[in-house]
Amino acid sequence: MIFEQLFDPVSSTYTYILADAAGAEAVIIDPVLEHVDAYLELIEKHDLKLVRALDTHVHADHVTGLGRLRELTKCTTIMGQQSAAECVSETVADGDVLKTGGLALEALYTPGHTDDSYCFLMKDRVFTGDTLLIGGTGRTDFQNGDARAQWDSIQNVLLKLSDDVWVYPAHDYRGNKVSSIGEERHHNPRLQVANAEAYAELMANLNLPNPKLMDVAVPANRACGRVDAPPLEAEIGIRRTSARAVDLQKYRVVDVREAEEWSGELGHILEAQHVPLGELEARARDWNPSLAYLFVCRSGRRSATACQRLKAAGFEDVTNMEGGMLAWIRAQRPVTR
Repeated sequence: MIFEQLFDPVSSTYTYILADAAGAEAVIIDPVLEHVDAYLELIEKHDLKLVRALDTHVHADHVTGLGRLRELTKCTTIMGQQSAAECVSETVADGDVLKTGGLALEALYTPGHTDDSYCFLMKDRVFTGDTLLIGGTGRTDFQNGDARAQWDSIQNVLLKLSDDVWVYPAHDYRGNKVSSIGEERHHNPRLQVANAEAYAELMANLNLPNPKLMDVAVPANRACGRVDAPPLEAEIGIRRTSARAVDLQKYRVVDVREAEEWSGELGHILEAQHVPLGELEARARDWNPSLAYLFVCRSGRRSATACQRLKAAGFEDVTNMEGGMLAWIRAQRPVTR
């Protein structure tokens, strides 16, 4: 069996590539847009044919790779029938079985984190999305989340599975890769409460901040990563430039990634000013709106949003760098770390 577990350090997302053997048909679960090229390299390495791409739910912390993978490989994109992402090729309902080569994945409807959350069961392992995490559970305070529904999904769906079934979640923030139903049943602190009411009270008092990319990711993911929607820049008339063509002397360059990305593996453009997207409007109050601004992020999505926001604030000369730092590095432009 081919089993690849890949990790996105920005959103702490796990993506899974599955096939029953080299040269067979493959399925991918919870792909992240920025890593599509890496997924395709692995698929080619194993001589696989990608036939299905699944999202466990509409994610709020990263942009999905579903649409891009469908565009490049003609694979079928799939989400639960409750999802607002009408762009998918097919939807599944509770109990449906997806057969891919010699593999079979059973769709388990597990609402609670969101109202469209699904898990996917494959014999000895279950891909739990954000419903059940390793030592935790997905938050329930947005996208029609419901703590009592999540308690029911966990207790009456997932914990009905055998203790030796492996648990592979969509996220982990502490470096864990895999758990088991038995481990979570006995040691997950959020599952040691008495009943649904106690669980709902626990979840109501988490007081978590919204995901950093929520205002970008949710609408993008309802459009399968915006591949099937008009580009954001085209909708609002924003100028675009390629990384290869950028003349840095023409612009005030603003990088809107988070601090850990600015200092992370991709590095940053030496001439850039670091202003996280969440701080943009407040910081821009002191900027000269007559200057030319170039916005940069990891892949070009958040920088497009930055352009949109500054256009709305009266800045006329704003440009988005297509492909972000990923394209900058591919163009062999200099970076600093």
